[in-house]
This record gives sequence, C-alpha cells and structure tokens, in this order.
Amino acid sequence: MPARPTPRRTVLKGVALAGAAGAGVAACSTESKLGHAEEPTPTAPVDLGAADAVPVGGAKLYREARLVVSCPAEGQYKAFSAQCTHAGCLLEKLEGNEGNCPCHGSRFDVTTGRATKGPATVPLPEVPISAKDGRLVAGPDA
Repeated sequence: MPARPTPRRTVLKGVALAGAAGAGVAACSTESKLGHAEEPTPTAPVDLGAADAVPVGGAKLYREARLVVSCPAEGQYKAFSAQCTHAGCLLEKLEGNEGNCPCHGSRFDVTTGRATKGPATVPLPEVPISAKDGRLVAGPDA
C-alpha cells in the first residue's frame, strides 16, 4: 500500500512550532544578562540610610537602589546588585538570606551573591559598601 503524502498544513505547523520553540530557548538562555534592564550596579555612591536597618546575621533588600545588603557580623556589610543575572529582573523579596527573582524563579545567596537555583548561573555582582557616621553608602568610592 503506497504511503500518503503529508498534508502541506501539517508541514507548515511543524515549521512554525519549531521556530517558536527555538525563540523560547534563546529567550531563556542561562547566559548572564547583566545590564539587560539597566546598569546592574550603581555608577555613583548611594546613601542607603541607617546602618542598623540591616540586622546582624540578616539582610535587607533596597529595591529602589537595586541593591541587597547583608550584615554577617556587627559593623561588617556586604552588598550585591539585586538584579538577577539571568534576565535582568529585580529580586522581589528575601527569605532569610536568599533572594528570589520573580521572573523565572532564580534564587541567590545574598551573603555571597552565588546563584543557588537556576536558571541563573552567574553570581550577583558585588558592590563596594561602607558604614560612615552610622549610615550605609554603596557604590564607587564607598
């Protein structure tokens, strides 16, 4: 029995679906997207306010400044960009010392910047930070 030719409509659907799948994979690549939305780190010093707003052993998200700051010990601070390295979205909230990205579910250890759950694989960029006169200043020359 001879095989029937594949209808043209079926072939065109397959081509369209393959193209859409390829575009989706490209859009969700694990390549770093630092700077996708904006500069991922401050280009000038940023006053974050009172240093005691960041609890010892904890962290605080500064969404407007696009920064997350942790305090591993009294008077010691670490700051990182709060912009996800996967697609450039801002971290939405902190759960303990883990920052959550609302766009694709990436998670970061905000004490080290390390990506703990993908699709992000690149750590958050570290930002210089210092405490001056009881206030936190982050960015260049901090």
